[in-house]
Amino acid sequence: MTTIKAVRQAAPADGDEAGATVRLDGLTMRFGERTVSKDINLTIGAGEVLSIVGPSGCGKTTLLRAVAGLIPPAEGAVRIDGHVVDGTPDGVAMVFQHFGLFPWKTVESNVAYALRVRGTGKKEALDRARELITLVGLTGFEKSYPHQLSGGMQQRTGLARALAVRPRLLLMDEPFGALDAQTREVLQFELLRIWQDHPVTMLFVTHSIDEAVLFGNRIAVLNGRPSGVAELIDVTLPRHRDRSVTAMPEFLAIRERVWSLIMNAESGR
Repeated sequence: MTTIKAVRQAAPADGDEAGATVRLDGLTMRFGERTVSKDINLTIGAGEVLSIVGPSGCGKTTLLRAVAGLIPPAEGAVRIDGHVVDGTPDGVAMVFQHFGLFPWKTVESNVAYALRVRGTGKKEALDRARELITLVGLTGFEKSYPHQLSGGMQQRTGLARALAVRPRLLLMDEPFGALDAQTREVLQFELLRIWQDHPVTMLFVTHSIDEAVLFGNRIAVLNGRPSGVAELIDVTLPRHRDRSVTAMPEFLAIRERVWSLIMNAESGR
């Protein structure tokens, strides 16, 4: 492939499935002399979904990569469950816009790979892979190769691979951005179903305002360059969501507020 409410409705705790806590303390990201984001402070609760939106080029993906430990901050720190991120932390998985599957591996081998590289035995890894293939609706395609799959099926495979390691933190970087509108909508509600049954903490970067409102417990709207948090918006929608929520007055009002903030950020560059 690559996190909504007036009173916070984080997912209920269920052991480790409740997810990790994440804190960004004064996070500043630079590439050479160019400051991409400056002094970002955010706290994400266990089991919360924080959607991240903003103008193109404001550093949304860079922020995710910093949380994943893939690039270090110029200033400040990322903390997961209270521990400063220094390198790739355990219990974190990332789903990308472009599917990132190994073309020479079958669906089940792609999913199992995430476990095999962590030392899981072949049988256990394949058993877990088949369980997740069923969860994401790909039963019957275990032996198929990526070139034999539609874009939506490839992204389902990528999601299954991310879930294979039982992450406590899921980083979603425009996961449905490469899909057609119909497939995107189908997978949005599939992911919601999976998250409601298996809640983890999610940071969800998207360019779709509707998608941000649909998924988030809160929405962080980033402004221009260097970016900061223009506003944190609580999403006042039920925790269990289906397509009907997109017609609710609360949904439409939040969407309008986010749109207004992004347009202000664009015009203020």
